[in-house]
Amino acid sequence: MFQKETENIMETTGLDLKHWLYDHFVSLGLSETNAKFLNMFALLLALVVLVFIIDFIIRKFLRGLFTQFATRSKTNFDDLLITNKVPRNIAHIIPLLITLEFVPLVFTDFPDFENFAEKTLQVFAIVLTLWVVRSFLNTIKDYLKTLPNFKDKPIASYIQVFMIFAWVIGIFSSFAIVTGIPFYKFITALGAGSAVVILVFRDTILGFVASIQVSINDMVRIGDWITFEKYGADGDVIEISLATVKVQNFDKTITTIPTYALISDSFKNWRGMTSSDGRRIKRALYIKQSGVKYLDDTAVEKLKGIHLITSYLESRQEDIKSFNASHNIDKSILLNGRNLTNLGVFRKYIDSYLKQHSAINKDMMIMARQLAPTTQGIPLEIYAFSSDKRWENYEYIMSDIFDHLIAALPYFDLEIFELPSDSSFKGN
Repeated sequence: MFQKETENIMETTGLDLKHWLYDHFVSLGLSETNAKFLNMFALLLALVVLVFIIDFIIRKFLRGLFTQFATRSKTNFDDLLITNKVPRNIAHIIPLLITLEFVPLVFTDFPDFENFAEKTLQVFAIVLTLWVVRSFLNTIKDYLKTLPNFKDKPIASYIQVFMIFAWVIGIFSSFAIVTGIPFYKFITALGAGSAVVILVFRDTILGFVASIQVSINDMVRIGDWITFEKYGADGDVIEISLATVKVQNFDKTITTIPTYALISDSFKNWRGMTSSDGRRIKRALYIKQSGVKYLDDTAVEKLKGIHLITSYLESRQEDIKSFNASHNIDKSILLNGRNLTNLGVFRKYIDSYLKQHSAINKDMMIMARQLAPTTQGIPLEIYAFSSDKRWENYEYIMSDIFDHLIAALPYFDLEIFELPSDSSFKGN
């Protein structure tokens, strides 16, 4: 429309801008062919300069307008628009439209050049549209990451999926423009070559499906601590994209895991622990079996000096004596009747110690249990939860508990099982 109005103005004023320079070159004695080429190059140069000037002015204007608006706005969305170059990409639209309008005027004597230039500009228009869409979607992604509800969601995956489809449509549209073949024929051909497309985009398709399932099932969030032994990953998730999940291990290395592996393989997510009220302590002491024995009255009286189990031993000893007396048990042999063992008393001591420990969560499971005997001794397992879930503090709490229990073992005439060393045979 703009071009037709320009031509109408030139016709009414008697000015033929398309051939004004051509007539001038002919008057200088140049051949018609040379005059046409020089006329085309002169008009093309003028158009390029004009477009660059308009593009520069519009870019400066839009950037200044967005910057001024961003300084007054309370949200950072407009700041992100500038960071992702949305105004800059939008500024190219008007110069592109002007170029499309004036191309027929520049190449009026060269239809083949005009056709080539128009198709090139139409393809660039598609690319520019994709640039604008991509920069706007990146702005939305960056903005959503600042919101608590979306901070741990794989927004980048969805944007990548959308942009893949957008680029595919853009590429087919460009081919349709260049070849002159209708767009629907490319879609028909795509159906015939779908097997090839699936093979080429296999990882992308698997990643897309996996990212949807991961998000819907809330399997992994950014910031989660996961352990994936197959890929050697043990650390925090720092990025979830369409094809990969990046994990920063505790040694500061980065492990990249295919997104579809999260739904096809088994991994451990520690989010349940971090969001709970405590971190589990589950470790065993291996007690030497030969040290387990019954306790006589003298041994029980000696152990009553340990304050944590004094009341337990008193009530327990009274119950045992009452039972043995009522059943006429011959206690000349310690094995007869009911008795206390040093291992059982030590197990009760562990239970009492854990329940009064300031770093143990009293509202969660606290248990000292005996597991099946092994060739390395009798496992006496501690099962409890530390109130402090931070790794460094958790390790300190657990070490402090086991330091105390290992040092307490001799008071109950018990020993930790150890394999013999060279020093064990030196005395023989």
